[in-house]
Amino acid sequence: MVETTAVLKAADSGQTPYRQLATQLKAAGDPLRLEILRVLAKDSYGVLELGRIFDIRQSGMSHHLKVLANAGLVATRREGNSIFYRRAATALDEDTRQLQNSLYLALDRQPLSGQVKTRLARVQAERAEASKQFFAENADKFREQQDLIASYPVYAEQVQELLTHTPLPATACALEVGPGEGEFLAVLAPRFEQVAALDNAASMLDKARARAAAAGLDNISFICGDTGEARRRRLAADCVVVNMVLHHTPSPAAIFQDISALLRPGAAVLITDLCRHDQSWAREACGDLWLGFDPQDFSGWAANAGLEEGQSVYFALRNGFQIQLRQFFKPARPP
Repeated sequence: MVETTAVLKAADSGQTPYRQLATQLKAAGDPLRLEILRVLAKDSYGVLELGRIFDIRQSGMSHHLKVLANAGLVATRREGNSIFYRRAATALDEDTRQLQNSLYLALDRQPLSGQVKTRLARVQAERAEASKQFFAENADKFREQQDLIASYPVYAEQVQELLTHTPLPATACALEVGPGEGEFLAVLAPRFEQVAALDNAASMLDKARARAAAAGLDNISFICGDTGEARRRRLAADCVVVNMVLHHTPSPAAIFQDISALLRPGAAVLITDLCRHDQSWAREACGDLWLGFDPQDFSGWAANAGLEEGQSVYFALRNGFQIQLRQFFKPARPP
């Protein structure tokens, strides 16, 4: 009797896994909250965006997000004056982690409803259009704006060195996503038989094309579009390079998925981008959608896209920003 009473008191005190398990089960016991977790599997969204996606008022969405956050099922990050929500990583406690993993696996097998998919696509399209419009209007100021945070010479040598030491299955084709004014194309062109330069802003692509022509680089093709367009064209790359692009894209997680589909077995992707920061002026001045990324963001998106992690390089800049240079590989086919 004494032992039973002690167990009940321990459970009520919140010092055992029972309370956390009950909290998670209660949070998961609502169809709308489950579909919210499904949407947050790959990308982060603000409360207003989620309200639009699920066609409910902000107050109602805030309530559901609070319940999910208290259960440890969603995490938050601040982007300037906005808070974005994403699905939380699994807990460290083994029992809680097993429940959370099982929940996520079950959710990820479920299709999104047609209306949610339509509204979700609309939000993503608006993000992409905002970024595209910024670069269309500021193509002539690109270098000046780039210099505010991290100009090409700041990271070029490190990316080139990592590329030199990256084992590749072949050198038939390289793809650069978002080549800017085309500086790194001059590094890729001598190393690969063919190079594809992909950018969704025609004005920026024109600048890269002009630079390549002036340098006599005749093995580069220029594609106006996003990684989805490259995927539709069934491009196959031995190496993909993405320099300082992902913080401008509406869905970095989707970029990882597309790149994984474009890579040949054994091929590599090199990604350079900002680490997480709180300098919100970069949104207006430089068109940034995201204020950098935590390293685990890239690791998680890469793992979900079936990529294996390689080397990582981090270096700080004088203006307070930090850059991460990451290497990932598409697993080779089994012998």
